[in-house]
Amino acid sequence: MPTGNGSLVPEFILMGLTDQPALQLPLFFLFLVNYVVTVMGNLSLINLICLNSHLHTPMYFFLFNLSFIDLCYSFVFTPKMLMSFISERNIISFAGCMTQLFFFCFFVNSECYVLTAMAYDRYVAICKPLLYTVTMSRRVCSLLMSGSYMMGFAGAMVLTGCMIRLSFCDSNIINHYMCDFFPLLQLSCSGTYANELVVSIIVGTVVIVSSILIILSYVLILFNVLHMPSSKDWSKALSTCGSHIITVGLFYGFGMLTHVKPSFSWSVDQGKSFSVFCTNVVPMLNPLIYGLRNKDVKLALKKTLKRITN
Repeated sequence: MPTGNGSLVPEFILMGLTDQPALQLPLFFLFLVNYVVTVMGNLSLINLICLNSHLHTPMYFFLFNLSFIDLCYSFVFTPKMLMSFISERNIISFAGCMTQLFFFCFFVNSECYVLTAMAYDRYVAICKPLLYTVTMSRRVCSLLMSGSYMMGFAGAMVLTGCMIRLSFCDSNIINHYMCDFFPLLQLSCSGTYANELVVSIIVGTVVIVSSILIILSYVLILFNVLHMPSSKDWSKALSTCGSHIITVGLFYGFGMLTHVKPSFSWSVDQGKSFSVFCTNVVPMLNPLIYGLRNKDVKLALKKTLKRITN
């Protein structure tokens, strides 16, 4: 019987990351360790920011939200991915697939905007230090985060709506470990041109707008740094940006490799390989990048451990 979307497919089978039996168990333990490190790393960073008053600043407010997104992000994909390594058929319902796709879009879009807000925060801190407290007030930070989540939600609703309208008639096997755009579009038995166009416009707009704003922020920062009188000032200014630049590079770099689809070379298998870095590796690395490179976070960790031991 047709479901509400006009499809005859009530459920999908996720093929997973690989179909080679010899790799299933090693990959299961590898990604289980990755999952534990991701959850513990992001939870630790969230707790450190909450428990230490010297981290109650705009920069760490944004970092708190980044860790929260990465934590939720890992919950969306990794459990189902782990199931694919130890079960013969990793089944997901149509509603479950669309729900996973929605949260994927929501968290990816929101993270783009959060990273953009973090770049603006660094711009104000370095280029307008005397106005920093006023410009990055609690109200402004709350509005930036609310806007990030609302725009992420709106984009996710539109993108998921495009997928729900597709019809799936025969094959229900998704050549992926998650419900993603291109594998679903390949399964559809209805026309996908309009859907691909909408996906391209929304994803392109989010990526281009956020990228331009981030690049503009760092161009202005660099211009300001070059006019600083001493190399010590340069080093101090740029050191506050290092972690953010690395995070942006990893997130946008692997995101572009995953979802930009060159007609001459792109394949689902390549997409799966790059997706692993976006969905599993980047969320794990973010707390390590900000923790290992940041003196304030290291100090907060020492204080928290001292409290616990005492």
